[in-house]
Amino acid sequence: MTKRTPLTHHGAKRLRDECAHLKKVDRPKIIAAIAEARAHGDLKENAEYHAAREQQGFIEGRIRHLESELSGAQVIDVSKLSPGSKVVFGATVTLYDVDADSEITYQIVGDLESDIKERRIAITSPIARAMIGKEVGDEIVVDAPAGELTYEIVDVQYI
Repeated sequence: MTKRTPLTHHGAKRLRDECAHLKKVDRPKIIAAIAEARAHGDLKENAEYHAAREQQGFIEGRIRHLESELSGAQVIDVSKLSPGSKVVFGATVTLYDVDADSEITYQIVGDLESDIKERRIAITSPIARAMIGKEVGDEIVVDAPAGELTYEIVDVQYI
């Protein structure tokens, strides 16, 4: 039995949009760049040609990867979940950092769609694993490279 990768509805849409962009915009551009580089003659010493071919390989690999992952994904519509104040996949959780006396908000998402800059953390990350199953008011301790971090769950939303 194959393991299905969880994705939020929004994450799956972002990945489908990226795949479509690669196919409809980037792929034709790189094909044109290869054709232009070929027109310059000797391919052995043509740096433009080799760079374009390398870029083509990257684009084709990314397309195959996205299609493969999307075909095996389990898309979960977070807005339809209602586990109350319990933290599960897709939850947007506000944490109070006890040591730093500050709040931070994360959404727990699938591995493919995680992006720390956007405050989307993978369900397999240590902090997400520590939060799963907990409720508002619970304290969690996360083993981090810098040592143990202590947080209190302030709010849980399913947006």
